[in-house]
Amino acid sequence: MSTDWQLLESGPADATNTVLLLPGGMCGAESFAEVMAQPALGRLRLVAATMPGHAGAAPLKECSMASYARASAVLAAGIRADVVAGFSMGASVAVEMVTSGAFTGPVVLSGVSLSSPDEPAFFRGLVALGRVLGGIPVRLLGKATGVMLKQMRMSTERQAELRADFGRNDPAVVRRILLEYTRWLRQDEQRAVRLCRAGVPTWTIHTEKGDGGLTDGERSTLEACPNARLVTIPGSVFFLPVEAPEPLAAAIAEAVAFASRP
Repeated sequence: MSTDWQLLESGPADATNTVLLLPGGMCGAESFAEVMAQPALGRLRLVAATMPGHAGAAPLKECSMASYARASAVLAAGIRADVVAGFSMGASVAVEMVTSGAFTGPVVLSGVSLSSPDEPAFFRGLVALGRVLGGIPVRLLGKATGVMLKQMRMSTERQAELRADFGRNDPAVVRRILLEYTRWLRQDEQRAVRLCRAGVPTWTIHTEKGDGGLTDGERSTLEACPNARLVTIPGSVFFLPVEAPEPLAAAIAEAVAFASRP
């Protein structure tokens, strides 16, 4: 059965290059609006895709990260994406696409987690509680995110749009997705090594504080990787595509330039 994707597109339909944008967990395609509006990306065809099961979208039958990677790779091939850029869980899906060989183009990974220690302990704890408390921890996570949105520098209207996205999530569906996501994080402590060995040009973007991070071992591996570039944004940022769209757009533009090399 084909995946029913909810897509948001910008840029020329006949653009030479296309970029697939994968949002974070519980977020919709509109969460990339600030990135898509950046002048540096004006000549590109940008396709943001709400991941199945998130922000009210119909879920996949099987919610493993491998399933998300396969479905996203089919979408990338269908729109002829030259680059995949993901945020948070969307970035982790992009990692799985690359390490599984499902996508071989450049990737831009913002706020990505490669293993359990990269995610905050409170997040992992809430997800684990979902095994016995059902969708209650997901509702708490949604409320916590709503509080964080109020602290971000954006218009009241934009806050309302993002809160509406979170409000469309089905706690029962998201519970299943998050349990699979945290299982994926636990499965492979050498994912940074595998990412490097894939040989795919990779841009990994984190802030100094606020969006999770990488372990010292993962950071050292990627710093030594010839096909990887690490970008650290000063300060504290929680929602990178909304709060820091410029460096994300710059990395995407670099990735597209690399993909366009003869």
